[in-house]
Amino acid sequence: MAARHRMWRSVLVAAAWGSVAVVVTGAIGAASVVVSGWLARGVEEANGDRRTALERSSLGEYFGGVSAVFSGLALLLLVATLLLQQRELRMQRHELAMQREELVSSRNELHRSAEADLRALHVQLTQMAMDDPALAEVWNDFPGESPQTLRQNLFANLTFSHYLLVYKWGGITDAELVARAGTLVQSPAFNRYWEASRGAKEVLPPDTDEGRLFRIFESAIRAAQQPDAPPPPA
Repeated sequence: MAARHRMWRSVLVAAAWGSVAVVVTGAIGAASVVVSGWLARGVEEANGDRRTALERSSLGEYFGGVSAVFSGLALLLLVATLLLQQRELRMQRHELAMQREELVSSRNELHRSAEADLRALHVQLTQMAMDDPALAEVWNDFPGESPQTLRQNLFANLTFSHYLLVYKWGGITDAELVARAGTLVQSPAFNRYWEASRGAKEVLPPDTDEGRLFRIFESAIRAAQQPDAPPPPA
Protein backbone atom coordinates (compact mmCIF):
# COMPACT_ATOMS: atom_id res chain seq x y z
CA MET A 1 0.00 0.00 0.00
CA ALA A 2 2.81 2.40 0.85
CA ALA A 3 4.61 1.57 -2.41
CA ARG A 4 1.46 2.30 -4.41
CA HIS A 5 1.08 5.62 -2.59
CA ARG A 6 4.66 6.55 -3.42
CA MET A 7 4.11 5.64 -7.08
CA TRP A 8 1.01 7.83 -7.36
CA ARG A 9 2.84 10.64 -5.60
CA SER A 10 5.66 10.37 -8.16
CA VAL A 11 3.15 10.49 -11.02
CA LEU A 12 1.51 13.60 -9.55
CA VAL A 13 4.89 15.27 -9.07
CA ALA A 14 5.88 14.56 -12.67
CA ALA A 15 2.53 15.87 -13.94
CA ALA A 16 2.89 18.98 -11.78
CA TRP A 17 6.35 19.71 -13.14
CA GLY A 18 5.10 19.25 -16.69
CA SER A 19 2.25 21.68 -16.07
CA VAL A 20 4.64 24.19 -14.53
CA ALA A 21 6.95 23.90 -17.55
CA VAL A 22 4.08 24.55 -19.97
CA VAL A 23 2.80 27.54 -17.98
CA VAL A 24 6.25 29.09 -17.53
CA THR A 25 7.13 28.57 -21.21
CA GLY A 26 3.90 30.26 -22.24
CA ALA A 27 4.54 33.09 -19.80
CA ILE A 28 8.06 33.59 -21.13
CA GLY A 29 6.73 33.68 -24.70
CA ALA A 30 4.05 36.19 -23.79
CA ALA A 31 6.57 38.29 -21.89
CA SER A 32 8.84 38.29 -24.94
CA VAL A 33 6.02 39.63 -27.12
CA VAL A 34 5.04 42.27 -24.57
CA VAL A 35 8.60 43.41 -23.98
CA SER A 36 9.32 43.53 -27.69
CA GLY A 37 6.18 45.61 -28.32
CA TRP A 38 7.02 47.93 -25.43
CA LEU A 39 10.55 48.45 -26.68
CA ALA A 40 9.27 49.09 -30.20
CA ARG A 41 6.86 51.76 -28.99
CA GLY A 42 9.59 53.35 -26.90
CA VAL A 43 11.90 53.55 -29.88
CA GLU A 44 9.18 55.08 -32.04
CA GLU A 45 8.38 57.70 -29.45
CA ALA A 46 12.04 58.54 -28.98
CA ASN A 47 12.68 58.93 -32.71
CA GLY A 48 9.46 60.59 -33.79
CA ASP A 49 8.12 57.99 -36.24
CA ARG A 50 8.52 54.38 -37.37
CA ARG A 51 10.59 55.28 -40.40
CA THR A 52 13.27 56.89 -38.32
CA ALA A 53 13.27 53.92 -36.01
CA LEU A 54 13.65 51.52 -38.89
CA GLU A 55 16.59 53.46 -40.18
CA ARG A 56 18.31 52.78 -36.92
CA SER A 57 18.05 49.11 -37.47
CA SER A 58 21.04 48.47 -35.32
CA LEU A 59 18.69 48.62 -32.35
CA GLY A 60 17.06 45.47 -33.65
CA GLU A 61 20.13 43.54 -32.65
CA TYR A 62 19.32 44.31 -29.02
CA PHE A 63 15.80 43.01 -29.51
CA GLY A 64 17.22 39.85 -31.04
CA GLY A 65 19.53 39.47 -28.07
CA VAL A 66 16.62 39.83 -25.63
CA SER A 67 14.59 37.23 -27.55
CA ALA A 68 17.57 34.88 -27.55
CA VAL A 69 17.91 35.25 -23.77
CA PHE A 70 14.23 34.45 -23.21
CA SER A 71 14.40 31.52 -25.65
CA GLY A 72 17.48 30.19 -23.91
CA LEU A 73 15.79 30.41 -20.51
CA ALA A 74 12.72 28.61 -21.85
CA LEU A 75 14.92 25.86 -23.33
CA LEU A 76 16.84 25.42 -20.09
CA LEU A 77 13.60 25.19 -18.13
CA LEU A 78 12.24 22.62 -20.56
CA VAL A 79 15.41 20.51 -20.31
CA ALA A 80 15.31 20.69 -16.51
CA THR A 81 11.68 19.57 -16.53
CA LEU A 82 12.46 16.64 -18.81
CA LEU A 83 15.32 15.59 -16.56
CA LEU A 84 13.07 15.70 -13.51
CA GLN A 85 10.41 13.66 -15.30
CA GLN A 86 13.04 11.11 -16.32
CA ARG A 87 14.17 10.85 -12.69
CA GLU A 88 10.60 10.35 -11.51
CA LEU A 89 10.01 7.64 -14.12
CA ARG A 90 13.22 5.88 -13.09
CA MET A 91 12.06 5.92 -9.48
CA GLN A 92 8.69 4.53 -10.52
CA ARG A 93 10.34 1.65 -12.39
CA HIS A 94 12.47 0.90 -9.33
CA GLU A 95 9.43 0.88 -7.07
CA LEU A 96 7.53 -1.39 -9.46
CA ALA A 97 10.46 -3.82 -9.52
CA MET A 98 10.50 -3.84 -5.71
CA GLN A 99 6.76 -4.51 -5.67
CA ARG A 100 7.20 -7.48 -8.03
CA GLU A 101 9.92 -8.90 -5.78
CA GLU A 102 7.70 -8.49 -2.73
CA LEU A 103 4.82 -10.22 -4.52
CA VAL A 104 7.03 -13.15 -5.55
CA SER A 105 8.41 -13.46 -2.03
CA SER A 106 4.90 -13.34 -0.54
CA ARG A 107 3.66 -15.94 -3.01
CA ASN A 108 6.54 -18.30 -2.19
CA GLU A 109 5.96 -17.85 1.52
CA LEU A 110 2.24 -18.56 1.13
CA HIS A 111 3.08 -21.67 -0.89
CA ARG A 112 5.44 -22.94 1.77
CA SER A 113 2.90 -22.19 4.49
CA ALA A 114 0.17 -24.08 2.63
CA GLU A 115 2.56 -26.98 2.03
CA ALA A 116 3.42 -27.06 5.74
CA ASP A 117 -0.29 -27.14 6.61
CA LEU A 118 -0.85 -30.05 4.22
CA ARG A 119 2.13 -31.80 5.72
CA ALA A 120 0.69 -31.40 9.22
CA LEU A 121 -2.65 -32.78 8.02
CA HIS A 122 -0.92 -35.75 6.41
CA VAL A 123 0.94 -36.49 9.64
CA GLN A 124 -2.31 -36.29 11.60
CA LEU A 125 -4.13 -38.67 9.25
CA THR A 126 -1.20 -41.10 9.28
CA GLN A 127 -1.12 -41.03 13.08
CA MET A 128 -4.82 -41.85 13.17
CA ALA A 129 -4.31 -44.76 10.78
CA MET A 130 -1.38 -46.04 12.84
CA ASP A 131 -3.44 -45.92 16.02
CA ASP A 132 -6.45 -47.64 14.46
CA PRO A 133 -5.74 -50.21 11.70
CA ALA A 134 -9.42 -50.11 10.77
CA LEU A 135 -8.93 -46.54 9.55
CA ALA A 136 -5.90 -47.59 7.50
CA GLU A 137 -8.17 -49.87 5.48
CA VAL A 138 -9.80 -46.73 4.07
CA TRP A 139 -6.57 -45.80 2.25
CA ASN A 140 -5.92 -49.45 1.36
CA ASP A 141 -2.29 -48.71 0.48
CA PHE A 142 -1.03 -51.95 2.02
CA PRO A 143 -3.87 -54.48 1.84
CA GLY A 144 -3.58 -57.81 3.61
CA GLU A 145 -0.81 -56.77 6.00
CA SER A 146 -0.84 -57.44 9.71
CA PRO A 147 -1.52 -54.49 12.04
CA GLN A 148 2.14 -54.34 13.04
CA THR A 149 3.40 -54.41 9.46
CA LEU A 150 0.75 -51.85 8.47
CA ARG A 151 1.89 -49.46 11.18
CA GLN A 152 5.53 -49.92 10.14
CA ASN A 153 4.69 -49.23 6.50
CA LEU A 154 2.76 -46.10 7.41
CA PHE A 155 5.61 -44.84 9.57
CA ALA A 156 8.14 -45.61 6.80
CA ASN A 157 5.99 -43.66 4.33
CA LEU A 158 5.84 -40.80 6.81
CA THR A 159 9.65 -40.87 7.09
CA PHE A 160 10.05 -40.81 3.31
CA SER A 161 7.61 -37.88 3.08
CA HIS A 162 9.59 -36.06 5.75
CA TYR A 163 12.83 -36.37 3.78
CA LEU A 164 11.00 -35.29 0.64
CA LEU A 165 9.79 -32.08 2.29
CA VAL A 166 13.24 -31.30 3.72
CA TYR A 167 14.79 -31.98 0.30
CA LYS A 168 12.30 -29.70 -1.48
CA TRP A 169 12.98 -26.88 0.95
CA GLY A 170 16.73 -27.19 0.54
CA GLY A 171 17.37 -28.32 4.11
CA ILE A 172 19.54 -31.27 3.08
CA THR A 173 22.11 -31.86 0.36
CA ASP A 174 22.22 -34.82 -2.02
CA ALA A 175 25.26 -36.24 -0.22
CA GLU A 176 23.54 -36.02 3.17
CA LEU A 177 20.41 -37.57 1.73
CA VAL A 178 22.40 -40.49 0.28
CA ALA A 179 23.90 -41.10 3.73
CA ARG A 180 20.46 -41.03 5.40
CA ALA A 181 19.00 -43.32 2.75
CA GLY A 182 21.90 -45.74 3.21
CA THR A 183 21.00 -45.99 6.89
CA LEU A 184 17.29 -46.47 6.29
CA VAL A 185 17.68 -49.25 3.74
CA GLN A 186 19.52 -51.31 6.35
CA SER A 187 16.15 -51.77 8.07
CA PRO A 188 14.14 -54.84 6.92
CA ALA A 189 10.93 -53.01 7.80
CA PHE A 190 11.82 -50.07 5.53
CA ASN A 191 12.83 -52.44 2.71
CA ARG A 192 9.45 -54.19 3.05
CA TYR A 193 7.71 -50.84 2.74
CA TRP A 194 9.87 -49.89 -0.24
CA GLU A 195 9.07 -53.09 -2.11
CA ALA A 196 5.36 -52.55 -1.47
CA SER A 197 5.43 -48.94 -2.72
CA ARG A 198 8.05 -49.15 -5.49
CA GLY A 199 5.47 -49.54 -8.24
CA ALA A 200 3.78 -46.25 -7.32
CA LYS A 201 7.10 -44.41 -7.09
CA GLU A 202 8.55 -45.70 -10.37
CA VAL A 203 6.06 -43.67 -12.41
CA LEU A 204 7.12 -40.39 -10.81
CA PRO A 205 8.53 -37.89 -13.38
CA PRO A 206 12.35 -37.95 -13.15
CA ASP A 207 12.62 -34.14 -13.20
CA THR A 208 10.55 -33.68 -10.01
CA ASP A 209 11.77 -33.69 -6.42
CA GLU A 210 9.85 -36.91 -5.80
CA GLY A 211 11.46 -38.57 -8.80
CA ARG A 212 14.97 -37.48 -7.80
CA LEU A 213 14.43 -38.67 -4.23
CA PHE A 214 13.20 -42.04 -5.51
CA ARG A 215 16.35 -42.50 -7.60
CA ILE A 216 18.54 -41.61 -4.62
CA PHE A 217 16.86 -44.27 -2.47
CA GLU A 218 17.07 -46.79 -5.30
CA SER A 219 20.80 -46.16 -5.62
CA ALA A 220 21.22 -46.58 -1.85
CA ILE A 221 19.34 -49.90 -1.94
CA ARG A 222 21.44 -51.21 -4.84
CA ALA A 223 24.61 -50.14 -3.03
CA ALA A 224 23.46 -51.99 0.11
CA GLN A 225 22.56 -55.13 -1.83
CA GLN A 226 25.71 -55.09 -3.98
CA PRO A 227 28.43 -53.26 -2.04
CA ASP A 228 31.11 -54.19 -4.63
CA ALA A 229 29.13 -52.94 -7.64
CA PRO A 230 30.30 -49.71 -9.30
CA PRO A 231 28.04 -46.67 -8.77
CA PRO A 232 25.46 -45.99 -11.48
CA PRO A 233 26.37 -43.34 -14.08
CA ALA A 234 25.16 -39.85 -13.22
